[in-house]
Amino acid sequence: MDALFLSRLQFAVTPFIHFLFVPLTIGLSLMIAIMETRYACTGDTEYRRMAKFWGKLFLINFTIGIVTGIVLEFQFGMNWSRYSEYVGDIFGSLLAIEATGFFFLESTMIGVWIFGWNRLSPRAHAAVMWLVCIATCGSAFWILTANAWMQHPVGYTIRNGRAELTDLMAIMLNPAAIWSIVHTIAASWLVAAFFVMGISAAHLLKKNEVPFFVRSLRIALIVGSLGLVAMLASGDMLGGEVARVQPAKLAAMESHWTTQGPAPITLLAWPDESAEKNAIEMFSIPGGLSLLAFKDYNHPVTGLADIPKDLRPPVAISFVSFRLMAAIGFAMVAVMALAWLRYKKIADTPLVLWLLVLFIPLPYIACNSGWILTEVGRQPWIVYGVMKTAAAVTPGLQPEQVGFSLIVLTVLLTLLTIIAFGLILKHCRRGPATLEAKA
Repeated sequence: MDALFLSRLQFAVTPFIHFLFVPLTIGLSLMIAIMETRYACTGDTEYRRMAKFWGKLFLINFTIGIVTGIVLEFQFGMNWSRYSEYVGDIFGSLLAIEATGFFFLESTMIGVWIFGWNRLSPRAHAAVMWLVCIATCGSAFWILTANAWMQHPVGYTIRNGRAELTDLMAIMLNPAAIWSIVHTIAASWLVAAFFVMGISAAHLLKKNEVPFFVRSLRIALIVGSLGLVAMLASGDMLGGEVARVQPAKLAAMESHWTTQGPAPITLLAWPDESAEKNAIEMFSIPGGLSLLAFKDYNHPVTGLADIPKDLRPPVAISFVSFRLMAAIGFAMVAVMALAWLRYKKIADTPLVLWLLVLFIPLPYIACNSGWILTEVGRQPWIVYGVMKTAAAVTPGLQPEQVGFSLIVLTVLLTLLTIIAFGLILKHCRRGPATLEAKA
């Protein structure tokens, strides 16, 4: 294994672990803000208890998310120095805005929120959590904007052998960025919604703190439903953007080999990349791919056979990750529909409660499957059409060096993840019993 492969593997493992924590942080901040607002408006102390209980889980998740995220930035200097040198003016500027602006605001407001109980008025304390929520989404905005620039680079020029920023507004209004931001934040709401619904359902099955967890579940169901609608709509728009600017990714994620219009969509397949065809194909819908990608039944879709082999992304990984993400998405639609049908009697519906418990990990899997598709489908480019991944690695980097850091980081981050989820599980099992008694 060479340094390039190991560097790519390391930058696959570390973001994967980091992104186990990011969506829950984004989604929980919104729900806690809603709970605190309900407390400030009604004076009902049950909402205060809810905000404190879910807030502790938020803090555990946020803390580990910071630690796992710091590792990512160091890799740009260690393993990807050519990338940093070539596009640092653009990529670094976007990350600097995120770090010095929104992350600073988020961290400061979290400190105020932690120590502000019984010191700030309920309305002021709720406002602080809304600022945390806004700052969290703001951080996501700039990070996703930077990633979207790698998917569809705009607003730059090549000068003196480097990419230089020329139009920040073009980068911010990049359609790839806008739809990626909406899609990711909506998916984060779903992760948090199913997390809260699943934990609440587990307690409701034991008839533990029924009013507390029924309210939590209902708030999560509403937030999750809004997230689901936004996720499906933005996913459709993002798919259209991929079809427009990344035809190789579209062809790979659909395992589509022959250029044709109308182009069918195949629900189940297994690609044979050496033979440039699908070894297995099941359940094809005529014209489905043309209609979904271009909103035109007869629109031709470029096949992988018409794309040079050295410019094709890995087909099997792209296809499977997309199908896994989509399948989980439709399963979440079904479960949430059942939850709405039993909205008023949710505490007395064991089947729905058990489904909600079992579904806790699925949104996490869907989110990371989506990111696998996003990053693997961009290959062999690190900046689409501008710089190849192979050209971005640090010159002279030895496999032994990367292998050592890969092992160390994987072990440390895995241990942190186990500790984090252990603390979260412990707090979830104890429930709100450790909070102050109801006023």
